[in-house]
Amino acid sequence: MDMAVSLETLVVTYVVRTAGDPVSVVPALRAAVLDVDRSLAVSSVRTVEEYAAGQLQELSQYASLLSVFGGISVTLAIIGIFGVMAHTVNQRTHEMGIRLALGARAGSVLRLVLQQGLVLISTGLLLGLIVALLLTPVIRSFLWGVTATDPMTFFIAIAGLMFLALLACYLPARRASKVDPVIALRNE
Repeated sequence: MDMAVSLETLVVTYVVRTAGDPVSVVPALRAAVLDVDRSLAVSSVRTVEEYAAGQLQELSQYASLLSVFGGISVTLAIIGIFGVMAHTVNQRTHEMGIRLALGARAGSVLRLVLQQGLVLISTGLLLGLIVALLLTPVIRSFLWGVTATDPMTFFIAIAGLMFLALLACYLPARRASKVDPVIALRNE
């Protein structure tokens, strides 16, 4: 059994409701406590807002830390998507050159690469959505003001990730659409 007891559990706490400014009531409260018992001291006078902020500070720090890690993971995912698509485009440069030499427009090559990326992105987002929905019972107790399956939150997350992933695919796709057919065929 842990014998450590925090100081707050040994201190008597009173909550006082006032219609006016809470700070202006403090001298009268101190005087009233001294009238009852001179050995008691009034300390740590806080408003409800200050008390609540203190209670939520640790949770806020955890949320900030998780946000940083989430941002890092999204950044790494976008860099990974960009790398895979750039590598794929680099491997298919010869094919893109042949397509362009045979009369394909740059827009159709761009669309081809984006469609390939969209299939990968959609698969990843669908798997991520399934896992997220399966894990909602785990995080349900940590949420307040929003349900674990809030449709707007899921929509915003999916739309944001889709936009960033398509942006990461667009740069290699644009490079593929600008391949010079003569150079692509000559390098083979």
